Amino acid sequence: MASLLGERLFEISGQGPPPPKDFFQLVITKNEVILTSWRISLRLECRGLPPKQQRTSHQDFQNDTTLQYEVGAVFGQRILDYTTALCQGKFDYLERLPDDIMLRIMYCLELKDVALLAQTSRRFKTLFSSEKFWEQTVRTCTGFNRDVEDIANAMGWKSTFLTFFHNSDDKKQQRTRVKLQVVFHK
Repeated sequence: MASLLGERLFEISGQGPPPPKDFFQLVITKNEVILTSWRISLRLECRGLPPKQQRTSHQDFQNDTTLQYEVGAVFGQRILDYTTALCQGKFDYLERLPDDIMLRIMYCLELKDVALLAQTSRRFKTLFSSEKFWEQTVRTCTGFNRDVEDIANAMGWKSTFLTFFHNSDDKKQQRTRVKLQVVFHK
């Protein structure tokens, strides 16, 4: 699993809160936290100023309440909590898996469980909403044929599933049976 970790563990950028609305970038590497800020101002004395960069080790970041406050003020409490967790060595390997692997994992779950998973993060919500996920789901339903494929290409895979397959009585059994064949025979 350690091979999933690159040198950069996390990176985010955005505009800070008013009034100055400076631009910020937060980078967390394996060894340090780097907060870079660019001054945005029309004042002459601010033109051409180089970016300000604060570098600190993970341990020092955990003890630096001023830097933590600044990260929280710019990026919010959720990013501050995530940054703190990374500095403590708590890595979220599931979030680092490639989309194709995540889709295969999601496809092994029951649809109601995938819907619950989609509520846990933006990434899972995006994958759950993707045409790729719904195409896989529709293709394994009993009754799928070339006509259904043409309809799905015209109106969307999710809409096709909800229109034609969502209320079928034995959908759960059919989907599970076909799903296992598809996952283990690829």
